[in-house]
Amino acid sequence: MNAESTHASVDLFWLPLGAGGHFVRWNGRLYEAWSAWRAHRAPVDLYHCGLMVRLDGAVYAVEMGPVWNVPDAGRGVVVEGPVGSRWLGRFRAFRYELRCWPGGRIPDVAEAVASPLRTTSDPVQVRALLDVLREAPALTWGRDELGAGEMWNSNSVVAWALARTGHAMDAITPPEGGRAPGWRAGLVLAGRR
Repeated sequence: MNAESTHASVDLFWLPLGAGGHFVRWNGRLYEAWSAWRAHRAPVDLYHCGLMVRLDGAVYAVEMGPVWNVPDAGRGVVVEGPVGSRWLGRFRAFRYELRCWPGGRIPDVAEAVASPLRTTSDPVQVRALLDVLREAPALTWGRDELGAGEMWNSNSVVAWALARTGHAMDAITPPEGGRAPGWRAGLVLAGRR
């Protein structure tokens, strides 16, 4: 690792869906079994991703999660959106937030697979990524409001932000034998701008 890469970098972490939580893991398995059945394929492992971003001596954790699960007031919330439906989003239990958390962490990062994946060490590209996160759309988590063929979720936001800032998207794929639901929705949205 060269000196420049320690001052500016974006590292992507692939986390098994439901890492650290049985409820999400169980629901993810049901979702994947249903998706695989509809697509006439075998079920595979599901992943969601988060980013650790370094620039000018600061480290930021970038991840989407429920508004109620991290009590730290300095968690760097840049966007909030509804979960399931716009109507449900009126209630705190059905809202998510995108965090760009200075000094933050990605929960369950110890369970990451094939990670970290360094996407860039270019300071200009890193700064652009931090800036574009503030433009992330507050689409409904779990819905396909874009007509992209996939729901909007944490993978969508990460794919959208990386694509918008010129990352080599063909080189970024989930761990072998797995998939990242929502990834394509982010690419579709980035391609429309």
